Amino acid sequence: MDDPYHNNVNQQMTEGGDYTYTQDGGGQDGYPYQTDYPPQDEDAASDATEGADEDDQMYEGEYQGIPHPDEIKEARRAARVEARRKARMAAQQEEEEESLPEQYETIMEDCGHGRFQWMLFFVLGLALMADGVDGFVVGFVLPSAEKDMCISNADKGLLGLLVYVAMMVGALVWGGLCDKMGRRKCLIYVLTIDLVFSFLSCFAQGYGFFLFLRFCSGFGIGGSIPIVYTYFTEFLQMDKRGEHLSWLCMFWMFGGLYASFTAWGIIPHYGWGFAIGTHLQMHSWRLFILVCLFPALAALIGLVFMPESPRFLLENARHDEAWMILRQVHDTNWKAKGEPERVFTVTNIKTPQTQEDEFIEIQSETGTAFQRWTVRKMTMLQQVMANIMSLSAPELRLQGLLLVIVWFCLAFSYHGLGVWFPDMIKYMQYEEYESKVRIFHRERVERFHFNFSLVNQIHREGEYIHDKFANIEIKSVKFESSLFENCYFEDIKSTNTFFENCTIKNTVFYNTDLWQDKFKNCRMENATFLHPKKGCHLNFQEENDIVIYMVSFLGSLAVLPGNIISALFMDKIGRIRIIGGSMLASSACTFLLLLSFSQGAVICWQCLFYGVSVAAWNGLEVISVELYPSSKRGTAFGILNGICKFAAIIASSIFAAFIGITKIIPIFLAFAALVCGGMVALKLPETREKILS
Repeated sequence: MDDPYHNNVNQQMTEGGDYTYTQDGGGQDGYPYQTDYPPQDEDAASDATEGADEDDQMYEGEYQGIPHPDEIKEARRAARVEARRKARMAAQQEEEEESLPEQYETIMEDCGHGRFQWMLFFVLGLALMADGVDGFVVGFVLPSAEKDMCISNADKGLLGLLVYVAMMVGALVWGGLCDKMGRRKCLIYVLTIDLVFSFLSCFAQGYGFFLFLRFCSGFGIGGSIPIVYTYFTEFLQMDKRGEHLSWLCMFWMFGGLYASFTAWGIIPHYGWGFAIGTHLQMHSWRLFILVCLFPALAALIGLVFMPESPRFLLENARHDEAWMILRQVHDTNWKAKGEPERVFTVTNIKTPQTQEDEFIEIQSETGTAFQRWTVRKMTMLQQVMANIMSLSAPELRLQGLLLVIVWFCLAFSYHGLGVWFPDMIKYMQYEEYESKVRIFHRERVERFHFNFSLVNQIHREGEYIHDKFANIEIKSVKFESSLFENCYFEDIKSTNTFFENCTIKNTVFYNTDLWQDKFKNCRMENATFLHPKKGCHLNFQEENDIVIYMVSFLGSLAVLPGNIISALFMDKIGRIRIIGGSMLASSACTFLLLLSFSQGAVICWQCLFYGVSVAAWNGLEVISVELYPSSKRGTAFGILNGICKFAAIIASSIFAAFIGITKIIPIFLAFAALVCGGMVALKLPETREKILS
């Protein structure tokens, strides 16, 4: 019979007399099923099954390892239930993650802006001030340190380079760690490292040891900027963020003023130093480093009384700690405003737990204490690296690239000109000094007592017979092809003084710093050196030192108007207009440097450039903490700040190479970088109404 139904059904008989059918392509997925066809009477059942419970009947497919249809249905049903459960959990977690920023912003608005934020403002401001001080320390102590520790020109450049490299590495490392260890904890570590190694550097007598200590200090303080801005941002509500972060930027200016003022008042006074034993000399420049530790010390003491960022705690599923801190902020602010009866009404904050947290909790409960510590640190390191890699995600890639370009361009021009200004002033001073040199040719001086200082002179082919040089200072004096016969030198202090191709006969040098390195190609005949001051020694105060301190002081003070203006308008006109407008205006200021024909003109244009460009720095630091989510904020800011230090290293070497050669190339480079950065900044997204994600 050609029935289509029977063509697709295969009939088989089981041992029990029942019929089984397999339908190709049927709804049972090819598995056999029992049917009541053909019908049987109850009495026709097999004797083998008589008296057996139907539930206890054995399924024949078990012998062949084939699952029972009911088991398959149950497994599929369980899989569908599990899939729906996971989908609901994923949706719930996504909803919680989306709602946390809005909820946190509402809580901060309820807490208000008051006493707590101002206390934190001054504590973090001191930490930022410590970073500003460290940026000036090396430049101020180097002229004295190079004489005190016999530093060559090559080694002198190495000190400044390594300090910037250390700060760059510190920004990268501590920026990433603060997203995993906490803002407050990392900032305490940063300030402690800076304090310890800066303090030890005050007593370092050898240049190598001094270099190592300053490197470690730079590694510590280099992480302060990313942590400070990230930390303070998470205690501010949206409408206060731009203004108060800009006010915080002023403390970097205070650091420059503090360093310049104290250097001006301490370093030139060489008599302020003292000796500890016979080998440890504490000159005034070492005391200056000691005084520069006060801002970091004050910040560290204040930070002990400050809590961790509640936003960081919530991101790491530490709900109870975050709730207590938010209540502390709320009560502190409203009590100071005269409303102590106001109650913190928040009872629940959604804090989804991450897989990384679960992994750490599981792993940290097994093994020895050392193994648990190792697991935690290695896992944290992996999380930091994963955080860095996640910044290349498609949604963050474009804005990250734009920020990198703007940071690099602004840092390249700012730090490059920051080196160019003082070096240009020094070069102008040198040229002016050289133009006033007095030249003596073929003079003959016999039986004369030199009891006055010799300054900025050149003596060629002179003859000095039975002369006495006693208790005088010789500065920038050169004797060329001259004769000294039966002369006596006593208690001489010299700076940049040399004898070239001279003949020294029957001459005594007693208690002077005139030693082998001062005599070039000279012929000695019966010359005697008694109690020589070998090595390098600090010399008397140079007139030009005061000018350099004044230039740094005025340059730091010049940013005050720009800081005030940017703080007042940051939330009114937006971050993008502040950054772009400031950088483009600063590029116009660079052309005025072509008119720098005197020291006064250079100082004037320096102050103008600093005053205009500081607004771009403030806007860039504000937008950098607002663009990135809380779990990546410190990492991203650390990378950007590290790029800033890298640009400073490149710019310093390039701009310094053209001093005394040409002004056009440094000015053009600064102009091009500012224009490029300013145009790119206009493409950044505006964040003044953005809730911290």
